[in-house]
Amino acid sequence: MNRALDLAGAAVATVVLAPVIAATAVFVRCTMGSPVLFRQERTGLHGRPFTFVKFRTMRPSPRGFDPGSDAERLTAAGRFLRATSLDELPALWNVFRGDMSLVGPRPLPVAYLGRYTEQEAHRHDVRPGITGLAQVLGRNNLTWEQKFAHDLHYVQARTLRMDLWILAATIRTVVRRDGVTATGSATNHELRAVPEGRQS
Repeated sequence: MNRALDLAGAAVATVVLAPVIAATAVFVRCTMGSPVLFRQERTGLHGRPFTFVKFRTMRPSPRGFDPGSDAERLTAAGRFLRATSLDELPALWNVFRGDMSLVGPRPLPVAYLGRYTEQEAHRHDVRPGITGLAQVLGRNNLTWEQKFAHDLHYVQARTLRMDLWILAATIRTVVRRDGVTATGSATNHELRAVPEGRQS
């Protein structure tokens, strides 16, 4: 999706969803306290890092103590936010900043940079997106290999028509709450170092 359409789409979404964004911020503040937003360095276009923002869904890790698993830190309020995808709304700010697009491969933590095969790293040839092909074709029910295959197909075949289809399919995915968590995980499985089966 080109930059002008990204800005127009993000502006419309922000205006329409402003009451929802405000209500979600109050909900997070009342149920989990401060901070309301979660910030993390993630990988963007051409592998450049940027600060990704979303609503917080987990308890903070106490300093000097074992941070615990995601399942232990994820709150009931956080599960609701993830199930409804409301936690993703602040990422519209990343679209305005030019860090992200509405549609593209999901941005992953900078710590994963050394874990891609040479081919998989081409997912960074486009801006990461709030939603993407992998998110509407299985989301966290997919293996990392399947997600990356969808990401690379998007990079190679993306068109405005595909972007619009993904945006429409995202609404269905969010309403149905498909693939919110990976099987056997409270959130998503961590991407491990490149195994033999994923060598370039």
